[in-house]
Amino acid sequence: MDESFEDLLKLFAKTTDHDDMKQLLEELLTPNELKDLILRWNLMKDLYRGKPQREIAATYGISLCKITRGSKILKQKDAYTKRILSDRYDDHLRI
Repeated sequence: MDESFEDLLKLFAKTTDHDDMKQLLEELLTPNELKDLILRWNLMKDLYRGKPQREIAATYGISLCKITRGSKILKQKDAYTKRILSDRYDDHLRI
């Protein structure tokens, strides 16, 4: 991968304070990019909870293509996102 990508990964991994991370994301991303990131996270949560793709599409006003990507990720055996969601939702739906 690109050296700049590696720099970003290190930066995100090093940033452990909630307020610092919030500020960093707000400084690096436009409001629309943040909105897209939040949308992606919400649809991944909905998919993990078993919500039908068509219902997700209707809820957020997005195409099934956007949702299909998330669905494919969650079907991967070693998907990190799936592990995170499992840790959060399989323990009495803590989120």
